[in-house]
Amino acid sequence: MSNPFLPPNEPDANKVEPTEPLSANEPLSANDEDRNLALLAHLSGCAGVVMGGFVGFIGPLVVYLIYKDKSAFVESQAKEALNFQITLLIVGVVCVVIFFASCGTLFPLLLVPSVLQIVFGIIAAIAVRDGQPYQYPFNLRLFR
Repeated sequence: MSNPFLPPNEPDANKVEPTEPLSANEPLSANDEDRNLALLAHLSGCAGVVMGGFVGFIGPLVVYLIYKDKSAFVESQAKEALNFQITLLIVGVVCVVIFFASCGTLFPLLLVPSVLQIVFGIIAAIAVRDGQPYQYPFNLRLFR
């Protein structure tokens, strides 16, 4: 039984309850700045196609190194974009080797990494613009 001479146990309005860290299943929250930075990480890979195709990993790497401690959403999306760019770099090298091994007859194979980079980069950019984390359908998860 409660003691009638003591005040009732009411939650204190000024008391801050500790929060639990986000689990892997909970969505990451993203404000406008976070979404823009994640968008930049994904689209910088597409800009790498314009600059020769083999430098697409530089943009996501820069975003990751600068913002990895500031936003979980930006960190996860920059890592995802960086992993995808490294995967495409490996695919590109394999395509160049196959191109030379075939004496140039498989020239269209050289376009595959660039097309994948543009298509999936735009899909990822649209997803993160809406605040949804994006995972590429095939990706080497080198940075976790």
